[in-house]
Amino acid sequence: MIEPIRGKVARVLNGQEIVINAGIVDGVTVGMDFNVMDLNGEDIKDPDTNEVLGSIERPKVKVRVIHAQEKLAIATPPSSKGTDTDILADLVDSAIPTLGPVARSLVVVPPRKPYASSQETTETAHVSDNKDADVKIGDPVVQVIEETE
Repeated sequence: MIEPIRGKVARVLNGQEIVINAGIVDGVTVGMDFNVMDLNGEDIKDPDTNEVLGSIERPKVKVRVIHAQEKLAIATPPSSKGTDTDILADLVDSAIPTLGPVARSLVVVPPRKPYASSQETTETAHVSDNKDADVKIGDPVVQVIEETE
C-alpha cells in the first residue's frame, strides 16, 4: 500500500487558499487532493464499559493543489477552482501561441484573481459550508489516495 503524503497548513492566504508545507520534492503535484484533518479527532468509547477504545481522525475539508513549488503547495477546495475570469484567462493563455501576430496584438487577457496580500492573510480560513471546518495554521493535511480494485 502506498503511504500518503503528509504535511501541515503552513499559511492561510485567504478564505479559499491555503499553503501546505509539502511540495514537489515530497511528490506533490497540481491536481492532487488532500484532506485537512481535525486535530481533535473523535474518541470512540465502548458502550458497555465506557472505556475509550481509540480515536479516529476526521477530515475537516478536502482541498486540491492548484500550484506546486519545490517545498510548498497552494490548495483550495475543488469547488473553488477559480472564478470565470480565471478560467477565461487560462483559455486565452493557451490560445495565444497559436494566433498570428496581428490577432495576438488584439487579445486582451483578463486579470486573474490575485493571491492575498500579506495584509489579507490570517491564521484561519473558513473554506467550506461546514461551520466546524475552519482551517488553521498547523492543521495536519493528508493526501487522499483513491483505492483501486
